[in-house]
Amino acid sequence: METLLLGLNEIGHLNVLMAIVLGALIGVTIGSIPGLEPAGVMAILLPLSFSMEPLAGVSLLLGVYGGAWYGGAIPAILMNTPGTPVAVLTTYDGHPMAKRGEGKRALSIAYTSSFVGGIISVCSLVLLAPTLSQVARQFGSAEFAMLAALGMIFVVLAHRNHVVEAAMMLGFGIFLGTVGLDRSYSTQVFTFDQSWLLGGIPLVPAVIGLFAMSQAFVLLSQRGNDAQKTKLEGSGMFAGFVELLRHKVTVIRSAALGVVMGLLPGVGEFGSQFFSYTLAQKFSKNPEKFGDGAPEGVIASETSNNAVTASVMVPLLAFGIPTDALMAMLLAVFMVHNYIPGPTLFVERPEFISGLYLSLFLMNIVVFLYLTFATRWIVNLTRIRGRFIGAFILVLGFIGSYSQNYRFSDAMIALGFAIFGYMLRRANIPAVPIILGLVLGPVFLTRFRQAMGVGDGDLTIFLTRPISLTLFLMIVASLGFYIWGLLRRKN
Repeated sequence: METLLLGLNEIGHLNVLMAIVLGALIGVTIGSIPGLEPAGVMAILLPLSFSMEPLAGVSLLLGVYGGAWYGGAIPAILMNTPGTPVAVLTTYDGHPMAKRGEGKRALSIAYTSSFVGGIISVCSLVLLAPTLSQVARQFGSAEFAMLAALGMIFVVLAHRNHVVEAAMMLGFGIFLGTVGLDRSYSTQVFTFDQSWLLGGIPLVPAVIGLFAMSQAFVLLSQRGNDAQKTKLEGSGMFAGFVELLRHKVTVIRSAALGVVMGLLPGVGEFGSQFFSYTLAQKFSKNPEKFGDGAPEGVIASETSNNAVTASVMVPLLAFGIPTDALMAMLLAVFMVHNYIPGPTLFVERPEFISGLYLSLFLMNIVVFLYLTFATRWIVNLTRIRGRFIGAFILVLGFIGSYSQNYRFSDAMIALGFAIFGYMLRRANIPAVPIILGLVLGPVFLTRFRQAMGVGDGDLTIFLTRPISLTLFLMIVASLGFYIWGLLRRKN
């Protein structure tokens, strides 16, 4: 109760409440506009969050993150165009319902499913993060090295049809993480005598370029990307809870899958949504209706992807290991304010952890109420021209990358990553592994070096420690299952 009261005191500040509301509204807006992604907007807001108090800055980014998944259902259902990449499966049944004149009913189901999934996800974070942080107390350098390696392997294998490309991008990200001044030996690594590279490749300009400015180039390059007219028809904006009560098993199963998938690096919303939708169809009494306007399809899709939003933070808070690019941005906010994720954070900053839990609960409530009563106006956001949005994002990207350290070189780095990111998008090559390689690569190299020092250069240190051995076996098993799957496909 004392920790809860401390958390209430933390979120009771006006700046934190404003950050929660502002982040939620921005997230819903971004999700409602086809072509925009929360990663790009979070990247632009990242420098702003550095100047805010820790909880306010984190709440702002989490509001954008969570709100976008809610808002993505609007164009998915009304326009058959997913507002966010994870809303693809929502179009399968949501849009047929809208074509039958049940657009409001479909949106109500989507909002309610997202709300229930989000709340369950926050509960899982409250229960799992402190428990796993106690496990993390047993970790040494060998365990952290294996955990970082496992995270990178999962990220690569999560890109099923682009594993080779993802591995190459991960390697490129690891290489970028080595650039700068090597503190172990006080030598310059790949700086080419350029002073602006002594500090390494900055994360914020890289993220802004890869996710925000590259998306702006995509929008600017599209011709005739004008707004589509959307209609909000039907009745029943409050019918969602009734539908969820009819399909309780689907809700519980989809939420559980979302929570579990959020814990796995690189899997996240896409994996949880795919498995949830597949199982919902398999166990449905009317599987033939899926794809033709089945409410169960919308429930499975929206519940699962929102159940990931908080559980994906468990590895970050417990171990300090981000599982995707969005969590890497949150890690940057933590580090700027000297809040080191891990077991010590729960002991030294219990008020911050409790305030974070409460802010996530409040964010879901704010988004749900806002969407329930303001959808008729939010729908008009789908009419904004894509090229106008692209130009606006490009300007904000340059400002955001420059404003962190007020260095022109950072803006140029962002531009370079933007051009590279645009090329990757055109070639359909994933960019997320680059950021995770940039973040996890140095963690792996540093911890590996420390472990080798402790073990006097003996590699068996990774096999003689139980937790390290378990993580190593998980890596071997993951690679083994992938290779086995490849051989089965060839046969």
